[in-house]
Amino acid sequence: MVLITRASDLAIVGANGGGWVAPVGTPALSSPTAQPTAPWEPLGAISDDGLTYGFDEDSQEFTPWGLTSPYRTQITKSVRTFGLTAWETSRIAVQSLQYRLDAADLEPDVSGITQYAETASPVPDRRAFWFLVIDGDAYKGFYVPEGEISERSDVTFKQDEMSGYEWTITTYPDAAGNTVYHVDKIPATPPQVGS
Repeated sequence: MVLITRASDLAIVGANGGGWVAPVGTPALSSPTAQPTAPWEPLGAISDDGLTYGFDEDSQEFTPWGLTSPYRTQITKSVRTFGLTAWETSRIAVQSLQYRLDAADLEPDVSGITQYAETASPVPDRRAFWFLVIDGDAYKGFYVPEGEISERSDVTFKQDEMSGYEWTITTYPDAAGNTVYHVDKIPATPPQVGS
């Protein structure tokens, strides 16, 4: 009989997690169990849809004359994205991202009033991001040295629905040519059964 090797603690359920934003150039955390501190700013509560880590890739196949299957494939596009819905829409860091403004522009005056305008000609607004997924003692950290919100969904204000900013964040390569750095604390993979 064949023995099937399984380890339930190596399976991840995105039970909890968070997101932080900082200026480009802010270094990654050295451990996913470390608490992010300034200049990292928390994004606050994220909807129960959690975090989506997306892969958008295209490739070109090359099939030689006389064959029906390719003998070479070249990747022509490889983009990583993160998707989430920020629920704390009044948080300054969240508003700063949504409206592409400096956080200082969103500080309320002495009367508690905040005033700002949305430009008709937005410019690139790249930031560093830190995302963390937690499942018990398993931690998966994603450091994005340069990312930018590339898609924003409509915002609904309704009695039976939480308003939120639904974003797709596109990652860009840093000076080393990397788009996402992984910093994990996960259980060790056990030896194969029967070896």
